[in-house]
Amino acid sequence: MKVLKNLDVSNIVFLDIETVSQQQEYEVLENDWKLLWDKKAKALAKNEESAEEVYERAGIYAEFGKIICIGVGVLREFGDGYKLRVKTFSGDDEKILLKEFADMLNGHYHGHQFLLCAHNGKEFDFPYLSRRMLVHGIVLPQLLDNAGKKPWEVPHLDTMELWKFGDYKNFTSLNLLAKIFDIPTPKDDIDGSQVGSVYWQDHDLERIALYCSKDVITLTRLFLKFRGEGFLEDERVEYIRDN
Repeated sequence: MKVLKNLDVSNIVFLDIETVSQQQEYEVLENDWKLLWDKKAKALAKNEESAEEVYERAGIYAEFGKIICIGVGVLREFGDGYKLRVKTFSGDDEKILLKEFADMLNGHYHGHQFLLCAHNGKEFDFPYLSRRMLVHGIVLPQLLDNAGKKPWEVPHLDTMELWKFGDYKNFTSLNLLAKIFDIPTPKDDIDGSQVGSVYWQDHDLERIALYCSKDVITLTRLFLKFRGEGFLEDERVEYIRDN
């Protein structure tokens, strides 16, 4: 992809978010939230599922979910290739972690030369982040403030969209593309469907953050494959601890 080859990778922020429902289960919702979820659940239910059963998927929707982890990766030139620095923002207080993430973007990635990159980011990560920031009264960083912009003016890269080449019929997962491009993915970790239970039942934020950071690494490796570049080795990945 010629357009990707022309990009300065040091200006790209690779990211992934992990989300859960705002409450552990449907039964503890306040009555007004139950009524609102009941309406939403009618459109989402499959095979006569109840609103309680559908609530397991509430974390997908910014109106009923919250972000518990944001994984971020940035590439830097290193020898004959690149070095990837990975950092996670995680915690129970969504407002705090969103503020920390916004401060990072405002402090280090404020300018028209910078881009965000995620897998299915245009449909999920980017709007979810923006909506939750607005809920908490956080001013959107320049990279997320797309109001009034034309589609081609939005500074985002989406590896799923890049893979589609204009075909909008199918969703292609990050794991599937990793398999196609022979990118190793962890076999001893959780998957996206388990994040809610690991959070609400085990409260293992460290495990979720590790899973999120590994998705950022896979995303970055896929992007480099799209550019026709070699594999980013594990020894070229540096983990930065949470603040």
